[in-house]
Formats: sequence, C-alpha cells, structure tokens
Amino acid sequence: MNVAAAVPPILRPRVIEPGLSRWDPLVERYRVPGLGSLILRLRAGDRIAITDREGRQCCDLAAFTVSAPGSGVAAKPDLAALGLSARVESLGVNRVLSGEIAATDGLPETVSQLRHQLRQWNLPHGIDRAARLFEGDTRAGDHVALVAERDVILLIHAPGRDMAPGDQEPPTDLGVLVQRQSAPPESNAELPPPLGNLVAEYRVDRCTALSYEVKEGQYIQVIDVAGRQCSDFVAFDARQLQKGRERGIDMTTTRTLLGAIYPGPGLAAKFFDVDMQALTEVIRDTCGRHDTFGLACTPRFYEDAGYPGHASCSGNFNYALDRFGLERRPGWQAVNLFYNTGVNAANAIFLDDPWSRPGDYVLMRAMKDLVCGSSACPDDIDATNAWNPTDIHVRIYDAKHSFSRAMAFRMTPDAEPRLTRETGFHPRTSALTRNFTEYRGFWLPNRFNNAGPTAEYWACREAAAVMDLSPLRKFEVLGADAEDLLQIACTRNIRKLADGQVVYTAMCYPHGGMVDDGTVFRLGPDRYRWIGGDEFGGKWLRDLAEQRGLKQVWVKSATDQLHNIALQGPKSRDILKEIIWTPPARPRVDEIQWFHFTVGRIGDYNGVAVVVSRTGYSGELGYEIFCHPKDAPAVWDAIWAAGQPHGLLPLGLEALDILRIEAGLIFAHYEFNDQTDPYEAGIGFTVALKGNEEFVGRDAIIRRKDNPRNQLVGLEIDAKQAVGHGDCVHVGRAQVGVVTSGCISPTLGKNIALCRMDVAHAAIGTEVEIGKIDGHQKRLPARVVRFPFYDPEKLKPRS
Repeated sequence: MNVAAAVPPILRPRVIEPGLSRWDPLVERYRVPGLGSLILRLRAGDRIAITDREGRQCCDLAAFTVSAPGSGVAAKPDLAALGLSARVESLGVNRVLSGEIAATDGLPETVSQLRHQLRQWNLPHGIDRAARLFEGDTRAGDHVALVAERDVILLIHAPGRDMAPGDQEPPTDLGVLVQRQSAPPESNAELPPPLGNLVAEYRVDRCTALSYEVKEGQYIQVIDVAGRQCSDFVAFDARQLQKGRERGIDMTTTRTLLGAIYPGPGLAAKFFDVDMQALTEVIRDTCGRHDTFGLACTPRFYEDAGYPGHASCSGNFNYALDRFGLERRPGWQAVNLFYNTGVNAANAIFLDDPWSRPGDYVLMRAMKDLVCGSSACPDDIDATNAWNPTDIHVRIYDAKHSFSRAMAFRMTPDAEPRLTRETGFHPRTSALTRNFTEYRGFWLPNRFNNAGPTAEYWACREAAAVMDLSPLRKFEVLGADAEDLLQIACTRNIRKLADGQVVYTAMCYPHGGMVDDGTVFRLGPDRYRWIGGDEFGGKWLRDLAEQRGLKQVWVKSATDQLHNIALQGPKSRDILKEIIWTPPARPRVDEIQWFHFTVGRIGDYNGVAVVVSRTGYSGELGYEIFCHPKDAPAVWDAIWAAGQPHGLLPLGLEALDILRIEAGLIFAHYEFNDQTDPYEAGIGFTVALKGNEEFVGRDAIIRRKDNPRNQLVGLEIDAKQAVGHGDCVHVGRAQVGVVTSGCISPTLGKNIALCRMDVAHAAIGTEVEIGKIDGHQKRLPARVVRFPFYDPEKLKPRS
C-alpha cells in the first residue's frame, strides 16, 4: 500500500507553501533518526505510513495496549491491533523499553521525553520479539501503511549500529506520517512535547494577552501553535517594580549593546533594560525571524486603517498587566516574536507572512525575577499573522534544567527542524574557547582564547593547526549503479577514480548553476563517499537516481556517524605519522599522495579507527581525519599531544577564512551559488568536458563557457580599509563586479579580495575601484591580479 492510500489526496494549492503544515489538521509528521525511537498513541481508525527515507534502513515496531496513565496497570504487547505479528528479536526496542536510551539528536530532553512516555503508558521493560519492516535492499521512499483497529501505543525504532569510518552502512532516518480519524479543535492543536518539568503553562487565546510571573533562572518557552502567528513579549524586573520603578526590556539598549537587530542563541543572546541590565537570555530559537523596531500593535494603528474598536496587543497589555501596577500606555515597547519585518532600500519598514511553522518556539532564561506579558496578536488586516490570528502557548520550566543553546536547521522548507548540535570534538574545543558560531546546524569555534585568528593563521602557515570541520555533509553512495550516478551528478570523470583516490568536483543543476562543490572518495568497487557543504546534496543524488531509473544505488546520510578534523600546515605530516597505524596493505601517512586517503587507527592495531585523507582547505600541506563522533575526543587528544612539540594550535573559522581566501579556495554563497557555473566560480578545472559527456548541466555549461559573462578574479586594494562580501566594484560610474570575499593577508601584507568581475574588465592589471558608503561617495583603488594569491602553483599541498 502506498502513502496515497494512507492519506487522502489533496488538490495542489495555487500558492506553494512547503514550510506550513496547516494544509491538513488531521496529519502529523515525525522523523525517527537512525538509532532513534518514537512513541505514539494511535486511536481506532488512525492510519500511519512509515517511510524508509534513504533505503536499506530497517524499522522495528512494538505495540501495546492502552492503560490509563498512572493506573499502574502494565501495558501488554498488541501488534495485532495493526495487523502485524512479532517476528524478530529487537535489542534496540528492548533498550528503549528498559530506559537505556541514547540521545541520537544530541538533546538530553529527548531522552527525558521518551522515559516520561514509558512511565506514562506503563510500558513493560522488555518484550520477546518485535515486528520488522523494510528488510533487505529496500529503496529510498519505500513505505508501509497501517491502520489501528483499536487504541494502541506504538513504539517505532530505527535499528542499526555505530558506523566505523571505513564502513558504509550508517543507520538513517525513518519518516512517519499519521492521519488521525478525528482531530481536536484548533485551540487544542498538537503541541510539541514539553522540554522538561513544567512549573506552569498558559494558553494565550487568539487576539488576547495575559501576564505571568517568572523566577530568576526559570525558562520561558513561547510557542506558535498553528504557525505564522506573532506574539508580543514584555518583561519587567519584578524587584524594581516593587520599588516603584518600571525597568523592562528596551530594544534600543539591546540593539546597541549586541550590535545586532535582535538576540539569538550564542554569545549575543540577551535582552537588556535601559540600565543595561540583562533581563532574559535567548537559549533556543527555531524560527530565526523576529522584530525589535515596532511597538506592539496599537489602537491607533487600526483606527488609522479604518477599523476603530479593533483589538490590539497594546490595548490587551494595558488590561493584562494592570494587576502588577504597570502604567497604561498607548503603545507598548515589546519583543515582537515571529514578526517578519525588514527595511528596504528606501528605508521603509515592510512586513510579510511570518517564517514560523506550527510548533516553532523561542526559549528564554530569566536573568532576574520577572513580570511578563505575552500576546496572540489580533492583526487580521494584513500579512502580520498571515491574515489569520491563532493561539500562542507559553510554558515555564524549572531553573534546575540545563537546555542546549540551539537554532533550527532545515535542509528544505518542508523538512523537520534539527536543533544545533555539538560535534564530537566539542568537549575539547569548548575547553579552549566560548566563542562559537552556528554553522549549518552545528556549533563551530570562531577563535580560540590566548591566541586569536592571527596567531592561529601563522601556526598553520609555519607549523600546524587543527580545526573542526565536522559539519561537512557525508553521504555513502553504494551499489552497482553508484559510479553511474556520480558520473551523472559530478562534473569530473568519476570513472577514472582508483580505489583510495579522492577527487574535487562540482555538482550542477541543468541550467549550469552549481548545487555544491565537494570531494568524492572511492572506497572500492561500487562504494563511494560524497563529502560536500550542503545537506541537500544527498537529496539531489537520490532524486537524480530516481529520475534516471538507477535502481541499484543507495545514497545514505553519514554525517552523524563521521566527524572530522583537519590538520593543516608544513608540520602536519610529521605529527600524523607518529600516531597513525596503518595495515600493511594500506599506504602509511607519509606515503599518501595529494588527494588520496588511507584507512588506519590511532596508535596501534587496537586503536580508534580513522580514515585519513590528504586534503584540506588552507593551501598548505594537510590532512583530514575522519572518525566516529564517540571517538572524537580520543582522536583530538592524540593529535594534540603529538603536535605540541611542533607548535600545534587550534584554528577557528576567522583564521580559516583568511587562509582559504589567500589560497583562492571558494566558499558556498560567496564565490558560487545556483546562478554561478564552475567556470565563473573559478573552478573550471573540475569540468571534464572531454572525459564526462553525461553530467547534468553539461550542455548549459558549454554554452556559458563559450559566452562567459563573469569571471572570478583576484584584487589587490591600495587601501587598508577592509572590504568584504557584497561590496560593489566599479569602472567609472558603472558597476562591473562584486567582491565575494576579502581579507588583509598577513603573509603578503596586502589587502586582497576575490571578485566576480565582468569579463570585459577581468584582465590582469585592470584598474578598478571598490565602492564604499553608497558605492559612489567613497572609492578604494584596486587592480586585478593573479590568484591564488598564495602559492599559485599549489606546491605546498603537493609537497
């Protein structure tokens, strides 16, 4: 049975809104991560479709009778309620039932939620056997549809084992789609499970506001229940109120102190009052788009629009906060959560539909005892609430909790959010710095204590530096059609790759624009690994395989099973060869050629398994070391200890950016995007027009190559003022290019930049000007030069 049988067909909407799941209130979507679990209650008549999203991923199911929560009556196995029978012994299911649960998404509260559900439904500590779906070589997208004949508690588990770096069968995601027989009213729409022990929770009905108190250290979670609903938030220092002084969140003070439009998880996370005292700290934000410029909507706003008497957030706050003695006012300064506003080129503030999806939330920690107010904005006369005001939900959590700082990462607009996670190396890097930034769903260090980007840079150029690059997306490409798929997807001639070889390549859309750049590892016949910057690369490969009818290929996500650090610099070989053991059939570290790899272990035959490739992103001799995340601290420790006599330092993103700009290495959304072909991006050498006649976008790239518009060039700027991404480049009044990246080169002692230039002005020696201020009032003289700026012949990484 297919998913269409499980979910009634719907008409394709005229407006495509993939990020909004309000299209059917009866439908719920869930993601079960590889090695992870999900517990659901199904009622009689509910239908469920379980999908193997990437293929070759088993699904173990256990079902139980429903007993009243707290009754003490143990639930009993009841797979028959779904028309299934128990056929396999499932160690994974029993680990879940016994409470031995790993946080597969890196979040301790996920474990807490599962354990709460186990207690809530009185589930047994183990079962003899479970049902198994998707055995053997299942295809990506294969699914099974089931109907609950009676009320049942369902446990869904994605079994597997930790993947060694040289293996290629990572546990991957299952998708779950539930269609309810009947749905509760919207006021009771499905909420995300609580993050921890609740102190209190409040429902803010549509078009209303309420007030509440929060103690210092407690957490405030503001949830958009149905999606695209705004909520104004105010907070006042309760102790100051007792003294007759109103000290609430002040947006001007907050923006000034942070140097940002609004706070977000990380270093710049706090809201301040006019005395510059922190009142709240943003811990999590799954939306990422808010407003701190406008007041909460006011009666005058609606009156001026022709709607006298319309409810307003400011009016609602006047009533809701009156019990705390706060002075009434015509307009309240507030944190406008989920508001999608911006400033256009004419300096006008505009708004559009909110970005928030159903269940999106902002989690804040109270820095003082607070009096708070939250509204469910009543604006139904424009796009503020997508023309349809709905509810807001507020939860207060105990101060004893410690929640991870996180934003939400979505591969596509309709993908489930994944909160920012820590890499396997985070226990070591976090001991050396607190300056982290979010990068593609992970926290990475910007710079390290007691050194900084300049010292880190020189360590890499003169000795060695180690950096965490775990957010790179890894995909195992397996099967008899694996080579054919990669030959179609990549601009290189993949058929020339030998076992143990790596090649740098581009992937392109049919119009010639780039999907991503990355490397392909050949681990053996029919066994490849794609490593790129964008998680979409895996979906692109799977979609291509389906379009081309390639049945014997699987593209399996391995990012959560393979984390990596790069060891770069002239001393990197000397450091690694001391600690990497390789079997006799594999090359030693000092034997690996440029763009090749070996498989080995840390220390000796019994050490931690690693893959070591002679690749990098610095322009120096260097290596990348891949391991399972659980082994990452041990790998770091071994490299760190061996590197200290050689002057090894850790290296953050700021120093890495300088290194790669000097080396002329490109970066996604800077030097290339989906409108840029490989020739325009400066990597035309990756296009094998004579060796690969099959790759996607080939005809378009040939046309663009024969009729180029832009070219990536190097610039030297005769001024010390920094230039950066987006700065305009002019000849006279006309703009002829745009700076993609820039830095002050420590080695060259020059101000340099990469620039996408009109081909008419791309010749070496061409004099141009970089526009500052408005592009015309201030110009920095520059000229086109050869790039890479540093080691243009690539002699150092080849050495």
